[in-house]
Amino acid sequence: MQGQILIIGSVVVVTILIVIIILHFVRKMRLKSYQDKVEDLEVMRNLVASAPIPIELSKVEPIIKNDKMEEKYNQWQERLIEIKENKLTFIDDMLIDLDSYVEKRDYKSCRYHLAKTELEIYKAKEAADHLLDEIKDITLSEEKYRSIVIKLKTKYRSLNREFQDHKPLYDEMQEAIELQLENIEKRFLDFEKVMEKNEYNEVVHIVKALDAMIDHMSIIVKEVPDLLLMSKQIIPNRMKEVESTYQEMTKENYPLAYLNIEYNLEESRKNIGGILDKIRVLNLEGCMFDLKTMLEYYDSLFIDFEKERLSRKAYEEIEKDFSKKIEKTNQLVKDVYNQLDDIKKMYDLNDQDIEIIHEVNKILVVINDDYKKMLGKVKRKSSPYSMLHQEIEALTLRLKEMEDDFDKALHSLGNMYDDEVRAREQLDEIQDFLKQCKNKMRSYKLPVITDNYFVQLSEANEAIVEVIKELSKKPIVIKTLNTRVDTARDLVLKLYHTTNEMIKTAQLAEMAIVYGNRYRSAYDDVDLGLHDAEVQFMKGNYKKALDISIKASSVVDPEIYKKLLSVYDQ
Repeated sequence: MQGQILIIGSVVVVTILIVIIILHFVRKMRLKSYQDKVEDLEVMRNLVASAPIPIELSKVEPIIKNDKMEEKYNQWQERLIEIKENKLTFIDDMLIDLDSYVEKRDYKSCRYHLAKTELEIYKAKEAADHLLDEIKDITLSEEKYRSIVIKLKTKYRSLNREFQDHKPLYDEMQEAIELQLENIEKRFLDFEKVMEKNEYNEVVHIVKALDAMIDHMSIIVKEVPDLLLMSKQIIPNRMKEVESTYQEMTKENYPLAYLNIEYNLEESRKNIGGILDKIRVLNLEGCMFDLKTMLEYYDSLFIDFEKERLSRKAYEEIEKDFSKKIEKTNQLVKDVYNQLDDIKKMYDLNDQDIEIIHEVNKILVVINDDYKKMLGKVKRKSSPYSMLHQEIEALTLRLKEMEDDFDKALHSLGNMYDDEVRAREQLDEIQDFLKQCKNKMRSYKLPVITDNYFVQLSEANEAIVEVIKELSKKPIVIKTLNTRVDTARDLVLKLYHTTNEMIKTAQLAEMAIVYGNRYRSAYDDVDLGLHDAEVQFMKGNYKKALDISIKASSVVDPEIYKKLLSVYDQ
């Protein structure tokens, strides 16, 4: 038990020692951190204090040749004193206070004054950097501005050479451009005079003016020849071509009023005059854009002219075909419309068939009206051929659609007529078929004709009578007529099939009895069976007679039925 207590006590002591050591290191590191921050601020303060402002000021003294420069120099001296004696001194006091706070371990106050000191150092640095930049702007002015002016002179000589080499291209603008070039040369002389007097404030304005003037003249030298060429030759020539083409096409009856060419030509002449006035005073703003826009407009007019020529050719070709087609269609619709009452009396037309014909007629009336209006536009020259071409194509399409609808209506009427003709032809065929059935039945002397034959014959005759009745009606109901014809045909075919089957069965039965007679004397069963077959045959039961006779003879000859069929088919 005592051993455990000793162990626990040892652990507690060791833990306390470790905690004390850790706290000591933490406090030491914290102190070191604040000391480092204060040292960093001292370095920043020393960098401000070591700025080469006095050296740059010493360079200014030899170039002071006027009151303005002397005044600036004195102001810079005062600002340097302000930075050193006031701002830096105040920062030094703040750094001393920071050292005191760090030694006292007053970290809360230390953090506040660290931020405040850093702000003051930043302000001092900004003031020192700004002062140094102002002084350097003067001390380096001669070198800097002379370098700029040398480049500007090189650019000016190239510009002047370009002008002199192509002087004839500038036409009436030569004198104005030469005057501007002389002004630039005068500005170069002003620069030298100001540099001799060290009036650096004026140098800045002169250099900026030179740069702006040379840039402006670069644009003038580059664009004026093109502007003069376009405004005096290219566009006026293009305008003459447009005017000539316009007059020629107008004489050929092309409706070109929609292009407003005469007005636009007059406006273009005014605009060209205004552009030339701007060029004469070397104001080129917007001139190139306006001239290019004008040139593009006149180029587009030639496309419009060609479009009108092609449209007129296409229009005249389509209109010629359309005129013939609509005249033919008008006559056809008129003929059908005039016969509509007779057609209605002849056939039982439904409301839809009649309505289609009425609608077709209405559409045709509208198409005719639109066609007349279009011809009126042609006569009055109120619409361009490009628009007329579209109109005649639209009319052609509408006429085609109307013709399709009309063809459907005519097809319906034609089908009714065809159905009537077909019904009459089929009636003749059915009656001929019925006659064949009767003749065939008469040609075979059957002892008895079955009742179903006469029933079917009666039904077929009645169906034929119904067909005849339908054909004699006015108007004819085609649907009913077709039904009657189909019924009559089916009944006659049924009768034809019954007639053939009855005759075939009777013939086979008769042949079987005759064939079996050769075995009657030898076989009693054959004799007895054939007797029963003869009795059934005389009663008209031909199928039964055939079955009995085949069964009786098959005792002697099992292949009798095949033999009978082969003989019958021959």
